[in-house]
Amino acid sequence: MTKPTAPQDEPPYLRIVGDIRRRVASGELAPGDRVPSIRRIARDWGVASATAAKALTTLRLEGLVETRPRTGAVVASSAPPPATRGRPAPGPAVEGELSLERVVRAGIDIADAEGLPALSMRGVAARLGVAAMSPYRYVTGKGDLVLLMADAAFGEATYPADAARGWRARVELGGRTLWALYRKHPWLAQIGSLHRPLLVPRLMVHAEWILAALDGHGLDPTTLFDVHVLLYSHVQGLAVHLEWEAQEEAATGQSGEQWMDGRATALRELVESGRYPTFAKVVGAFDDGYELRLDALFELGLTALLDGLSPLFDGGPATPPTV
Repeated sequence: MTKPTAPQDEPPYLRIVGDIRRRVASGELAPGDRVPSIRRIARDWGVASATAAKALTTLRLEGLVETRPRTGAVVASSAPPPATRGRPAPGPAVEGELSLERVVRAGIDIADAEGLPALSMRGVAARLGVAAMSPYRYVTGKGDLVLLMADAAFGEATYPADAARGWRARVELGGRTLWALYRKHPWLAQIGSLHRPLLVPRLMVHAEWILAALDGHGLDPTTLFDVHVLLYSHVQGLAVHLEWEAQEEAATGQSGEQWMDGRATALRELVESGRYPTFAKVVGAFDDGYELRLDALFELGLTALLDGLSPLFDGGPATPPTV
């Protein structure tokens, strides 16, 4: 890979991202082709491994690059055409052109591409091309901005008026809608816990959809809300790993597969110790290692939850056993 000339006011990882984007757009790299590895990017560009990993993570979050087991990073088969990929960064703005919507949109774009830890008020101002203090005219600080970003992101999906009427079909739609939003904005799962939930209007739209699907089946309010929290925690509980893995890649310069490869000896010692026979049997049955597939786990868990809850809604006991 030849290191191209690029504007030097851009962070190094963004120059790398721009170069790989151009190579895909020109057809030099086609879907399924391997993109330069972290090691090669670091060598050719003269950057740290963490910077190279951050570039690949940005491309992966954009949907342009995907990681395949035993292959590494490749151009995504489902990558959208270059003309429609992502959102163009807002151009330089004068003070009078700023708005709350633009500030929030800039924050979302930064968090989508670089993760929530990279978000700062100064970074939002730089992205918008305005003075560092200008965004404070619209939000009080980063905490306020993150809440507005979450509200806007959760508002990107709505529910059809003519959706299926059965409780299960409606819950499935609600769960998959939330999962798609977390997939699109991985940082969303990092804010708000079960003990301190996000109280933003557009997240309540999704809660209302699930609760309305579950209501009317004879459950007492506590059980009804327990089921709602259980379903939500399944979606969010898996989604937190989307951003965690991206952060670990950027911090260590290693993909998840590379990290596991580096611990092959420790894993082999556990398997061969004789102390964990079932673990050894299961792991030993894999033909070529285990592939962690969050989308598949989400579907498996959703189906299992709904199967287990069916007696509550399809003629079973009115309340679950007391624990």
